[in-house]
Order: sequence, then structure tokens, then C-alpha cells
Amino acid sequence: MEWHQIVGFYHVARTGSFTRAAALTYRTQSALSQQVKALEEEFGCALFERLGRRRLRLTRAGEALLEFAEAVLERYQGLKEELEAIKGHQKGRLRVAAPFTTLYHLLPQALESYVRLFPLVHLTVLDRPQRAAVALVREGEVDFALALESAVPPDLTALRWKRVETVLLAPPEHPLTAVERVTLDQIARYPLILPPRGADYPARRRLEEHFRRLGLEYRTVIESSNVELSSLYVEMGLGIAFATVVKDLPALRRRRLKVLPLDHYFEPDHLVVVARKTAVLTAPKQAFLGLLGLSTSPAGAPGAPQ
Repeated sequence: MEWHQIVGFYHVARTGSFTRAAALTYRTQSALSQQVKALEEEFGCALFERLGRRRLRLTRAGEALLEFAEAVLERYQGLKEELEAIKGHQKGRLRVAAPFTTLYHLLPQALESYVRLFPLVHLTVLDRPQRAAVALVREGEVDFALALESAVPPDLTALRWKRVETVLLAPPEHPLTAVERVTLDQIARYPLILPPRGADYPARRRLEEHFRRLGLEYRTVIESSNVELSSLYVEMGLGIAFATVVKDLPALRRRRLKVLPLDHYFEPDHLVVVARKTAVLTAPKQAFLGLLGLSTSPAGAPGAPQ
């Protein structure tokens, strides 16, 4: 097995296409096909099932080889960054994915400091829903994702960053702001601004479960996936909003609204930094975690001995 075969197989497996892999590796489809054929002959088994002329699906053997190839290429990238550090250059790459609200409100200061510390590191920031961001980590497309801890599968590492709470946003003059402990029965009487339905918004599912159990009818006037927009709509008097937010989020303090706790109905969650368990934490990646106030000690870092 040769290096160019590993790289070629990896791109064919990741794209599911010899055509797309050829464009990424600057090789011909014929050359990639020969590389895969050579690997299949070496291992004595098929790596892909051919489904029609253009569709490919990994066999169990192919899945095992892809896992190996991902680990090798990740180690190779880490080695390159380590060697640059030895030469006195802090080069490399850092790729982060997170929902827009998280990127916009919680990361700018850390990213500003990071760019000043590591001007030669190629930084990529992707705006993605949390499930998509987590999937990019699993696929090796990004180094870190930011998501709710409850949305992270056990095969990935989750480093707790900030506590988040489900709250109710209401105008300062709203009748519910005078209530010491707001109940769902009281909330259901007013027009609601809710997160969309779907796996990316577990608070919506839990809220509906509460309403259903209590036999409460309610009216949704707007579905909003963005806390900033939800708070604006509340200011406009369009309704009261449920939101899952970091405690004392600066964006909410700038709004003319009241934040009412709902901890008697919803357990707190945590915003976490997600990484692959096999991730190689080079100095630039450790520095990013450090700027977020997270431990990069061997016991707590992804890819470290457990």
C-alpha cells in the first residue's frame, strides 16, 4: 500500500465518485481506478460496491480502510504542523463550525486574539446548524464544532464551555414579568415565538411535550431559529419567545426585554466544543481551546490517553 493509493482511496470514498475525487487530487479517473484496484488486489477483497455506472458504496472492508486512511491523514496533517513549530513557524489550519448565533455572539473576541497570535494559520469558520456542524467533525471536515452537549453522540469528545438555559423573553411591560414563577398555563395564553421543529431544536420538542402532557392549547405566531431575531420580534410586541441561551448573553442585555427563567421546567444544558476522539491537538489547536478558557491538559484534551 502506497501513500498516493491511500490519498486516492480516501477521496473516492469521501466523495463517492471517481470523477469528483479526480478533480480534488488532480489525477485522472483511470489513475484513481487503478489505485483502488491495486488496493483491492493487495487486500484480496472489494472496497466498493458499484451501484450502476456512477454510484459507489463502501463495503465493510472499505469502511475499515477509510477509518484507517482518515486516521493516517489526520496524523500526517498534525505531523506537518508539529514540524513547522519545530522550525519556529506556527503554520497549519484551524476549521471551526457552529450555528450563526454562536459564531456571531460568542466567538469574535477569541477569533480576533487567535488571528493575532497565529497569523500564518489558515482559519476557516463555517456557519452550520449544530447537527451539521457535529457531522463535519465526525467526517474530519472541521477540527471543532460548537453545539449543545445533548446533541453530541458518544463517539465524539465534548468539552464543556458555557452553561445554557431555556428562558422566556418578554417585553418589560408584559403581564408575565410581574409573576414570580411563570407557569406554562400562563404562557400558553399569549402568542408564542418558538424555535422551529426538528432535531436541531430540542427545546421545542420538550416544550411541546409539556404542553401535551398538561393538555394546553397554544398559538405559534412565528418560528425563529435565531435568538437575535426572536428578541427583536419580542421588542416589536409580536409575541413572547422561548430561547435556549448562554446566561447573561450580551445581545439580550442590549434589547428592551425581560428574561424570565424556566428552570422549573427545563434542565440546563451546556455549549460544548466537539472534536474527534482521535484528534491530534497541535499547538495552534490547543491555543484555540485555551482562548476559550478550556483545559488542554492531557487528561482533558481530545486525542489524549484516557
